[in-house]
Amino acid sequence: MIYGYIRVSTDKQSVENQRFEINKLIKKTNFKVDEWIEETVSGTVSPKKRNLGKLIEKAKEGDTIICSEISRLGRNMFMIMSVLNVLMERGVKIYTVKENYRLGEDLTSKVLAFAFSISAEIERTLISERTREALKRKKAEGVVLGRPKGKQNSHKKLDGCEYKIRKMLGEGVSKSSISKQLGVSESTLYHYLKTLNVQKSGMHSK
Repeated sequence: MIYGYIRVSTDKQSVENQRFEINKLIKKTNFKVDEWIEETVSGTVSPKKRNLGKLIEKAKEGDTIICSEISRLGRNMFMIMSVLNVLMERGVKIYTVKENYRLGEDLTSKVLAFAFSISAEIERTLISERTREALKRKKAEGVVLGRPKGKQNSHKKLDGCEYKIRKMLGEGVSKSSISKQLGVSESTLYHYLKTLNVQKSGMHSK
């Protein structure tokens, strides 16, 4: 069996990019994906609580799992190594498109997987450390972090425009047109109108 494994972190991301990458490999190797496994979940979630865990359980010796990149298996070194270790012990091969890995076929591939996982973990640690150091340096230099004092939220731009907005709505002007005329996004306008309704409801309840 050949499985195509796809994972995205949020529902705002598309699985089609990963499917496209896997299909490119399929065309080159003449493979045929027997089953696609897709899921929308953070890579920090344990494989046992993901569809990946179910795939690991049913994968057998001789099977192959193809994914766009090895990071689809997990977000840290230990998780990735745990998944690879179980699959390799069962004789299941893991192919990745981005890195062009063929893991599980020989000892070299296992060493490569281990080296990749370590480097990825180190890189994430270094990025985190650099971010912390940069924030410390800015703070020491007197840079004020966060939103500058006195800066208003975007919906505050509409304060005092209630009459004008309600007049345009009453005339049948669309919210899209109103937001453009007032120089704000539609989401800002919707948020402002929602805030007005909440405030009025609070006044009536007193």
